[in-house]
Amino acid sequence: MSLPDLSALAVPGAKLAVRATPRAKREAVEAGEPLRIWVTAPADQGRANEAVRKLLAKALGVAPTRLTMLRGQTARDKLFQLD
Repeated sequence: MSLPDLSALAVPGAKLAVRATPRAKREAVEAGEPLRIWVTAPADQGRANEAVRKLLAKALGVAPTRLTMLRGQTARDKLFQLD
């Protein structure tokens, strides 16, 4: 799995719009507006949200704890803020 280099977006205070797809066959990140993220985790008890946060953090080159979900806890369209 190769991730795009999104380190240019890793600016403190940046808000990142994400469209998530849980239960995908592969884990991937596609640059664009919004960012598209596919995760293999099911959308059950926040497992997909956590997988999206970890994969996004890896692509940004930051720790997952620096990403806060502002909106989209139960939706495919999410908004993260980089602290």
